[in-house]
Amino acid sequence: MKTRYLLFFPLVAGLLYFISITGSGCAQIGAPTGGPRDSLPPVLINANPKLFATNFTSDKIVLTFDEYIDVQEVQNNVLVSPFPKITPTVDFKLKQVTVKLKDTLLPNTTYAINFGNAIRDNNEANPYRNFTYVFSTGSTIDSLQAKGKVIIAETGKTDSTIIAMLYRNVDDSAVQKRKPDYISKLDAKGQFRFTNLSGGKYRLYALKDGDGGKTYNSKIELFAFAPTDIEVADSTAPIVMYAYAEEKEKEKPAAPAAANPRTAQADKRLRITTNLAGNFQELISDLVLTVNRPLKVFDPQKITLSDTNYNKINAAITLDSTARNIRIKTPWAESMHYFLVIDTSALADSAGTRLAKVDTIRLAAKKESEYGTLLLRFSGLDTSRHPVLQFVKSEEVIKSVPIVSAEWRDRLFVPGEYEIRILYDDNNNGIWDPGNYALKKQPEKAITVDTRLLIKANWDNEREVKLLPIE
Repeated sequence: MKTRYLLFFPLVAGLLYFISITGSGCAQIGAPTGGPRDSLPPVLINANPKLFATNFTSDKIVLTFDEYIDVQEVQNNVLVSPFPKITPTVDFKLKQVTVKLKDTLLPNTTYAINFGNAIRDNNEANPYRNFTYVFSTGSTIDSLQAKGKVIIAETGKTDSTIIAMLYRNVDDSAVQKRKPDYISKLDAKGQFRFTNLSGGKYRLYALKDGDGGKTYNSKIELFAFAPTDIEVADSTAPIVMYAYAEEKEKEKPAAPAAANPRTAQADKRLRITTNLAGNFQELISDLVLTVNRPLKVFDPQKITLSDTNYNKINAAITLDSTARNIRIKTPWAESMHYFLVIDTSALADSAGTRLAKVDTIRLAAKKESEYGTLLLRFSGLDTSRHPVLQFVKSEEVIKSVPIVSAEWRDRLFVPGEYEIRILYDDNNNGIWDPGNYALKKQPEKAITVDTRLLIKANWDNEREVKLLPIE
């Protein structure tokens, strides 16, 4: 039992009198410190009905603690299993928490109410972490468990906002039609655990529940499914599931800006931007021009790449399927300066708008010394599954190359810090493919290497990469 109050006023008064008649010098009186900070969570001293009660028939549970308590974020913390159709209410007053059950309880079933970090002491907000009240409507408490992990298939990472969902005695469509029987939240490592289960067959899923409906109803939601029913028994092996979004979420169009006469006039013009950084061209990539509107007319013969003496340089000049991006491909020479000349008749949009004048873009190719060399040595690489090496910055794949052996090198690599990812490209099409629940197709899987790769310019960069097995 914690002591919260200390009567000290008579003691202080006597102490002051003692100092006044015995002190030979000046004395300074300070305020009492109040002792060390309370760091202990509340302690449950009584439960009615009792914890682990059997043949449970009540519709109300009263929990009494050893100190005044507070209950926070009930909706985000408290989790009832099996998952009820009607959510119970949780109230608190002084030292008691009261749970009122609104749903009809299933017969011969073990229930668990996990409070997460909701219950805290009133003074210092110390949480009673993951306190679980367990009871059974039958004569025994079920004690079996099912546990596992959810990994995002495309990245090999985890997401603690995903929930694991367990169904009993249902068909394949249940996850799309109704809420699960059991729910478990993922921890920071992507792990989940279901407790107080009875033995038998279950179906297991995971979902990043965007609308809170606890059903899989959108192809843009992260979703995972175990390929077969799981058998819950005394020694159920951990299950690993791989989450995927079958479709990417479409970007919302930007809100139109307020009309401005000058801007409107400028938007009528045909304008070109480039992928150059400071007018320097990468040796290892193409020059890309982007036009502000789709082109109706595109004549590559009217676009000329030359050196500074206007000697023409052979280059492949193409327009992509959006009709907005023009790609200029040629073997760029180190430190060489170039002119790209675009004639007014080379481009036109659907309204017949052309460039106002001949456009000349000046650029210079980078030096080889501005790049680093990279050598990666892999262990644990399964080359039979068509591995693809991906370099990632800010969740965007910057470079992607297939690898066929335990060593991979690149003589010219752009300096910077990268995340390394190995995609097992099972269908060998060069890209990650999501799963499809209707076809019971699992997604392709990737591994993200824990340590980041720092590439320095004009430097021999080498790294040993150890890969763990992937299912």
